[in-house]
Amino acid sequence: MNAQFKKGALELCVLSKLVDTDCYGYELTEAISKEMVVATGTLYLILKRLKDEAYVETYLVESGEGPARKYYHLTDAGRIYQQQMKAEWQEFVQAVERVIG
Repeated sequence: MNAQFKKGALELCVLSKLVDTDCYGYELTEAISKEMVVATGTLYLILKRLKDEAYVETYLVESGEGPARKYYHLTDAGRIYQQQMKAEWQEFVQAVERVIG
């Protein structure tokens, strides 16, 4: 898959995975990696930026198999942002489809 295509869509993919359920970083990486090759570090950079912009919040959950896991939770602002990004993405895809036929 073209890296430039992926770069523009990863943030939307992360936000969309968090719409229905909170996830920890590795879980997000695994879910998205089922569809495309993604470096773990790339997603953590996106998660950090989303947290800095208050689109996600984090909390720790103790794990019986090692250290506590940091879960990511979509904020209300994050839900609105995801909806906006999704609408823009769909508009973009439709425009590209019209151009390339």
